[in-house]
Amino acid sequence: MTNQLGGPHGGPADESQEGGFRRHLGFWQLTGIAFGGVIGSGWLLSPMHAAAAAGPASLLTWVVGGSALVLIALVMVELGATMPVAGGLVRWPLHSSGRLVATLVGTGIWIAYATNPPSESAAMLQYMSKYVPGLFSGGRLTATGVLLGLAFMAVFVALNWFGVRLFAHVNLAVTIAKFAVPTLTVVLLLATGFHGHNLSGTGHGGVAPYGWSAPLSAIATAGVIYAYTGFQGPIDLAAEARNPRRDIPRAVLTALLLSMAVYLALQLAFLGAVPGKDLVNGWHGIDFNSPFAQLATSLNLTWLSWVLYADAIASPAGSAMVFTAETSREVYGLGRNRLLPGVFATVHPGTGVPRRALLLNYLVGVAFLLPFGNWQSIVAATSVLGLFAYSVSLVAEAAIRRKDPGRMANWVRGTRAIAPVGFVIATLIFYWAGWHNLRIALPLLLLSVLLYAYQQLRYDRDRRDLVNGAWLVAYLLALLVLSALGSFGGHRVLTAPWDSVVVALVGVGGYLLGLRGAARHLAVHPLPDPTGADPVEPGPVAPGLPEGGPAPETA
Repeated sequence: MTNQLGGPHGGPADESQEGGFRRHLGFWQLTGIAFGGVIGSGWLLSPMHAAAAAGPASLLTWVVGGSALVLIALVMVELGATMPVAGGLVRWPLHSSGRLVATLVGTGIWIAYATNPPSESAAMLQYMSKYVPGLFSGGRLTATGVLLGLAFMAVFVALNWFGVRLFAHVNLAVTIAKFAVPTLTVVLLLATGFHGHNLSGTGHGGVAPYGWSAPLSAIATAGVIYAYTGFQGPIDLAAEARNPRRDIPRAVLTALLLSMAVYLALQLAFLGAVPGKDLVNGWHGIDFNSPFAQLATSLNLTWLSWVLYADAIASPAGSAMVFTAETSREVYGLGRNRLLPGVFATVHPGTGVPRRALLLNYLVGVAFLLPFGNWQSIVAATSVLGLFAYSVSLVAEAAIRRKDPGRMANWVRGTRAIAPVGFVIATLIFYWAGWHNLRIALPLLLLSVLLYAYQQLRYDRDRRDLVNGAWLVAYLLALLVLSALGSFGGHRVLTAPWDSVVVALVGVGGYLLGLRGAARHLAVHPLPDPTGADPVEPGPVAPGLPEGGPAPETA
């Protein structure tokens, strides 16, 4: 049988693939894309925010957050190896659970991805402001800074505009530097300025000065989830990999495990390098505009601070470049799902790039950069939405495995246990983000139900789709109510640890209801042809999308 990945038994595919995408990406390029997506502005800023929130217990923050992402990544890799389609995070839920679930997931991942280039641009400009005055003032970008940020975002679009091969070569070169600089920083800070007293049980409030709930909450609020976001790049670009079955799993896990090691080392080095005079008011009192560069200066490592200021431009730029590519593929998936007009489900025939999707995402990025104007504001408002989209893919994988176990790639063993555990942990992290963030993120996500209702009225879809996907709306509403009542910034009607126990039970219930809804959907709607065809969801064709798949763009 011909495998979904391309050739017989999962071998390399030929040049005829979905939508005109070109298969140019090998293992090292895919690993560079994953690692480059993860190592962005997060390593420069998140260790400080995690330390300020939880003190030395922030090391636990990176372990729990990273472990959760590893579980999710294992299942996503299996699903990506089984169904390597462009924009998979959006299109897997469509195939497994229907249009309502796909609408919510698509909205979440689109917001989470599309806000990366503006947030990374803001981080770049914040560091540049030390040497270029007039870019950053009063905690946000100035008018000049905003204009320069828009110019940076345009450059990221241009690097993706002329084809995935140019993007991959540029990104691989940037990624090598992005690994070298954090490694050098860790070695030098540990060697020249490590104060073990900062991590002791007696210094500055002890190991967990603000209790053990603080490191859990910091997983979302300190930008840790945001820092790990980006590992899924090879999965999103599966249609452009030379040998998806062999290379995508290795690339994703290699990049994610390497990133975990780098982040833990950076957090340890930061905790040990903070001078005692900056801790007179405890860990809550630390506040650096450019944390690692300022620590290097305090240790008389002036040359290292110069390197760090330069990397503070290169790292966010590399991450934004990766997300610019990924988000265009997600918008392509939204167009294929008919959640956006079909004109966005096209690729340029000469370059194999969805150029119209690139332009749309640029406009979305503008809409977030203008009102927020700084890294932390953008990250706090949107990072949990990416985790939400990842978690729903666990339900999709389990549903597809139950429906048709023979089609699974079976690269990752044990996903029957990994998927429910990962979903419950993701639910807990979502809740631990706190009422202050969820009261913004969840209503924003639930607004997409209005888009779904519009599509239902316009196309007269099967009303059974609403029944099959209602579990996800109920799940999100339950989390919103529990967040308001709980101990993570809520009214403390539910106290710790019982609030987390209740949330975990909601996660179990949501997972089981999701499988039941997916089973009902799959009983009516077949999965894509395992020989490689990838039909869009049955129903009327959206304007601009001809029958038979995506149209080529006109130059």
